Amino acid sequence: MLLEEGEGVVVVAEAADTGEAVRKVRAYKPDVLVLDVSMPGGSSLPSIPDIRSASPGTAIVVLTMEAEPSFAREALRAGASGFVLKEAADTELLQAIEAARNGRRYIDPQLGALIAAQPELPLSQPDGLSGREVEVLTLIALGYTNTEIAEQLCVSVRTVESHRAHIQRKLGRCTRAELVAYARKQDMVDTKSCMGIAVSTKPTRSVATRTRDAMPSR
Repeated sequence: MLLEEGEGVVVVAEAADTGEAVRKVRAYKPDVLVLDVSMPGGSSLPSIPDIRSASPGTAIVVLTMEAEPSFAREALRAGASGFVLKEAADTELLQAIEAARNGRRYIDPQLGALIAAQPELPLSQPDGLSGREVEVLTLIALGYTNTEIAEQLCVSVRTVESHRAHIQRKLGRCTRAELVAYARKQDMVDTKSCMGIAVSTKPTRSVATRTRDAMPSR
């Protein structure tokens, strides 16, 4: 199993359904729970609040085949700390566990870019910003450079610079720090989100539970 191959990770229990997952988490209090979305009886996302109640200190990393931004948002709103696609589990799951264990969030990088580029817009655009300007501001708040924003939105760097100038003029804010603070105040970006790869430089010993059949075959 992939988890058993990870240095510093100990699998303490497995569960066949969400009810058993809640009981095992309550009993073992693991650092991290790897939760397969596809469980007997339907999606396991509704069980996340119960799991967090059973062990508030346990971080939850969701493992799924669903690559829709809305699905990732639902998981994160429910209380998950990480969102990993099964197709990328070989390379990303251990990184997500490490991030979750250290109090950070992990989202599949490509999916994270889609979430940033397709923000949940308020009913009315804040301070007269256009939809594209909201997208650019969201990416700025997530730490993307002008060049990276241009690549994500398939536009030129000069176009991004123009949007940024319009944003600064409309908001009356000039520095990146001011723009980030504004985006967070408007709930345009999750302050705990990690859109890239998060790896600790310190040795760790993570404890993880997972659901049966959660891991892809090797």
